[in-house]
Amino acid sequence: MAVVSMKELLEAGVHFGHSKSRWNPKMKPYIYGVRNGIHIIDLTKTVEALEKAYNFIVNEVAKGAEVLFVGTKKQAKQIIKEEAERCGAYYVNERWVGGLLTNFKTVRKSILKLKLLERMEEEGVFEILPKKEVARLRRKLLKLQKLYGGIKEMQNIPDILWIVDTVREHIAVSEGRKLAIPIVAIADTNCDPDLIDYPIPGNDDAIKSIRLLTSKIADAVLEGKKRREAQGEAAEERKATETIDESEKRLFEEAMKMSEKYAELDRDSSVEE
Repeated sequence: MAVVSMKELLEAGVHFGHSKSRWNPKMKPYIYGVRNGIHIIDLTKTVEALEKAYNFIVNEVAKGAEVLFVGTKKQAKQIIKEEAERCGAYYVNERWVGGLLTNFKTVRKSILKLKLLERMEEEGVFEILPKKEVARLRRKLLKLQKLYGGIKEMQNIPDILWIVDTVREHIAVSEGRKLAIPIVAIADTNCDPDLIDYPIPGNDDAIKSIRLLTSKIADAVLEGKKRREAQGEAAEERKATETIDESEKRLFEEAMKMSEKYAELDRDSSVEE
């Protein structure tokens, strides 16, 4: 059974890409067509890609891999935090600090400062310090919590990155590639899929789309952890569904034909050469 249904993808608007003028030609294989200047993503490709990514994460987490969720845009912040916390993954949802991966030793020093300030607050140290000093320390604490709260317990660089909007998070992508960390990400029509190890064609702007795809990645992490706990290093690998069900393909085709939204869709001539 597929990880996600065509109905879920359609309802979440995963098929809506960016305007035709903003596209990256490398995304052509994943584009179904265009309507009113907006590229439409081929959701049959999304189902297949998500299946591969899900399978990869399950099997790697079962072997002990740690995943870092990354998404700092307004639409993604809360979702990244909620889903990462739900599956026990690390996350960055405010601002990507340059060198977070490539200079992790320095980042660890900032994390230690964060932990020290939190301990001072918990132990009541702030209550006996001058008000001005407390105000300064609290500002520092809040800043560090925003930047590093989601990776506070991360002892080493992660084994896998889940990224929402690789164009916005280009520094995270660059650092991940430098360190050969596998990248799983939503591939909207304006991105370069060659930079992503497991690109999942989809809308990286709509909240429903971000939530659906991120929740599936979180589910994969949880499934991997269950397999790890049940069988340890000898955990049986999950087998990916190789082909998309024909009924799912028909549902996508019918949605494209029947909905008035796609009345002007020209599948054959819309994607530029």
